Amino acid sequence: MNDGPAGVPPEDAPHNEAPPTDIDVTFSEAAAAKIREVMAAQGDRIAGVRITLAGRGPEGFAHGFALVLHEALPEGDASVEVDGILTFLEARNVAYLNGVGVDYEANESGIGGLFTFANPNPMWRDELSMRIQYLFDNAINPQIAAHGGMVNLIEVVGDIAYVELGGGCQGCNLANVTLKQGIEAAVLEYVPEISEVRDTTDHASGDNPYYRPSKK
Repeated sequence: MNDGPAGVPPEDAPHNEAPPTDIDVTFSEAAAAKIREVMAAQGDRIAGVRITLAGRGPEGFAHGFALVLHEALPEGDASVEVDGILTFLEARNVAYLNGVGVDYEANESGIGGLFTFANPNPMWRDELSMRIQYLFDNAINPQIAAHGGMVNLIEVVGDIAYVELGGGCQGCNLANVTLKQGIEAAVLEYVPEISEVRDTTDHASGDNPYYRPSKK
C-alpha cells in the first residue's frame, strides 16, 4: 500500500465502510428557497452546493455547507440532484452524510438566518473510532480547550489515526508537542490497537502558522 505524504490518509487505504450506492439528501422548502436565492445572486458561476463534515463532538456532527463553482467541482464527491439543486457530499464522509436533512431558519429580524442539519447517522461505526472519539470528547478536548484548541478525529486506517487540530492549536508552534506528548500518548495508552496518530492539519492557514511557504 502506498502511504502517500506524511499526515495524509493514503488514497488506496481500506476505508471503514464502502460508500452507499443510493444517496438520499432532503431540503426543507425554506432551505431550497434560500439556496436558490443565494445561487441566483451569484449568476451562472455556481454549479450547486456541497455538504461536508466539519467535525464531531459531544453534541454530534458539525456540518459544512458551501457553494460550488463550475470550475471547481469537487473530485470524487458523490452527487445528487435535490429539488433541482445539484448537491455534492464530501467523498471521505459520504457514509456519514447520506440521509442528511437540511433546513433554514430565518432570523426574527428577517435579516440573515442559519442552515441547520438533521443527520440520522451514528458518529462512528467502528469500535476503534468510537473509543478515540470518547477519549477526545471526555479527556483531551476539555483540556486543550483551556488554550482555545481542539482536535478532531478524521479517520482510522489500519492502526493509524488521522486527526486535525483546530482553534488555537492550528498554526501554533507547539502543535507538534501537543500532538506527540499529549494526544498521541493518550490515544496509544487508551486504544493500544493504534500505533500512530498523524496530523492532517493545514497549519499554514492558522492564526500563527509555523509552516510558511518558501519565498521565491
